[in-house]
Amino acid sequence: MKRFWQTVTVDGGEVRLDGRPVRTPGRAPLVIQFPRLADAIADEWRAVDSEIDPRAMPLTGLANAAIDRIAPDPAVFAAGLARYGESDLLYYRAEGPAELTRRQRAAWDPLLDWARHRYDVHFEVTTGVIHRPQPPATVARLAETVTARAPFELAGLSPVVTVTGSLIAGLALLEGAADAAAVWHAARIDEDWQAEQWGEDDLASRARAAHRADFDAGARFLSLISSSACE
Repeated sequence: MKRFWQTVTVDGGEVRLDGRPVRTPGRAPLVIQFPRLADAIADEWRAVDSEIDPRAMPLTGLANAAIDRIAPDPAVFAAGLARYGESDLLYYRAEGPAELTRRQRAAWDPLLDWARHRYDVHFEVTTGVIHRPQPPATVARLAETVTARAPFELAGLSPVVTVTGSLIAGLALLEGAADAAAVWHAARIDEDWQAEQWGEDDLASRARAAHRADFDAGARFLSLISSSACE
């Protein structure tokens, strides 16, 4: 779709083009209850040159998902994210070499320690990639935590969790216990180690860039929600 509007405004959380409301793909009004997020989404529409490129408007895309996909049944969407808590990246450690295991401990143990105290749970940490069940109470507590989140929070949390493979890291970011740089670093330890040893081909580089873009969009989305709530 080509740009047809001259002005972009926000009125009561509703993003408008030339005074008319923007609508989601599901035809719902694009209403954002978080002022800073609404302003950032409006900026994405202001930045459109001649044609709309959804890839250049990730915040709009996440807001659309919150309204169209998540809000009608948040519990179902939350359950999908909560399943990451059953096989979180942070549970599975390398057997070696020593430098890799040291990096994993340095980045992953603080996140698990935070979650243990925050949610009063226990984690089973193991070496290798064979699935090791987590205590039912832990799985239930994490699921309860995710289900309690609002649709817009779930929309921002989703790319963070799916890109990193870690619900624990995503919750730490959401609750301000870790910043985006630390979470991204923790999620990339294994891949960065492999790249240091063997190099990285063009396909892997492009995949990493795409994952980083998705992660950054989710992290910024959550940050704008949080900063709006503090106003």
